[in-house]
Amino acid sequence: MGKYIPLSVPNFEGNERKYVNEAVEQGWVSTGGAFISKMEEQLAEFIKVDNVAACQSGTAAIHLALVDTGVMPGDVVLVPTLTFIAAVNPVKYQYATPIFIDCDDSLCLDPKKLQSFCEEECKFVNGVLKYKSKIVKAIIVVHVFGNFSDMEAIMNIAEKYNLKVIEDATEALGTYYTDGKYAGRYAGTIGDYGAFSFNGNKIITTGGGGAITAKNSKTVDHLRYLSTQAKDDAHYYIHHEIGYNYRMTNLQAALGVAQMEELEEFIRRKQRNYERYAELLADFDFVKLLPFRQGTCSNKWFYSLEIDRNRIKTNMREIISVLESKGIQSRPIWGLINEQKPYINELTYKLEKAPYYAERILNIPSSTQITNDEIIYVVDTLKEILTGCANE
Repeated sequence: MGKYIPLSVPNFEGNERKYVNEAVEQGWVSTGGAFISKMEEQLAEFIKVDNVAACQSGTAAIHLALVDTGVMPGDVVLVPTLTFIAAVNPVKYQYATPIFIDCDDSLCLDPKKLQSFCEEECKFVNGVLKYKSKIVKAIIVVHVFGNFSDMEAIMNIAEKYNLKVIEDATEALGTYYTDGKYAGRYAGTIGDYGAFSFNGNKIITTGGGGAITAKNSKTVDHLRYLSTQAKDDAHYYIHHEIGYNYRMTNLQAALGVAQMEELEEFIRRKQRNYERYAELLADFDFVKLLPFRQGTCSNKWFYSLEIDRNRIKTNMREIISVLESKGIQSRPIWGLINEQKPYINELTYKLEKAPYYAERILNIPSSTQITNDEIIYVVDTLKEILTGCANE
């Protein structure tokens, strides 16, 4: 083939250079400038909310949400273990305690396990959920690879036990419900807070960068205030709270404004390319292309294959290495967070599907620029590799 097919790379087909050059020419390159406000307005309009605050990363967004929620040292936050570690690290920034909950077949947090943990392991007294002597304050829900979590079930649990819900929608910008209680609602707009990421591999990018929204517009104003060092007097630098240097820069936002103009087209391409993969893999029983939740329209950010480990005699690392040698970048799912050194002693709850999928998921190229010929090459190469190492 000769050409390298990356897993997921940014796409700059629009006004990116024009807007970035404008920001440079105007001298507004740091955390002030018109492009920041413009991107906030674009994003708020797209996901149908009143207010969005642009910040430095999805991680910063989650951290701001935890701060605003009032998560304190020793509090418990319920988190998934099958996700990128950045979704959980902010819990440690607050010196709080994560408890790891299993995933379901969507790869997202399992509401049944969440419910049973709250019922069987905790006590709910005077409106407060406690695990032993610790207060359970919040749930972090990650919409993995653009797949919507079961938000109706999760929100019911949160309301029953007075828990705040932080939606990590960093991979799910543009995903929305088509049916049910939340029909028409976008990922990141159902919980108490919604965090977004514009890292280089996301569906749109500002290089780094993220954003946060919340149920209450005034809450978003407070989050924006915290992200700019909690400055109360611009002239005399008076501060009434501990703030953070988490504001997005105008240079990043200039890139983001151009990317927002292309977002709907990028989503269409992601969805079209997913369907093409599905067609080509339909008769290949060594793998299963994971579906997205019924009743939703996903941005289909990443495409995940479940490898049938019983059919092959090699391991995932070898498959990835051979694909790489043939010019195809792929990756396994993340190492489970509870198995990482900083979290090895934290509590887990009935982890069954997360370890199962951690050994079987392979992500394949999903860039918006990928061509039909490249998709065919990826599928043909994958079939060749897997059939070549079949257990016969």
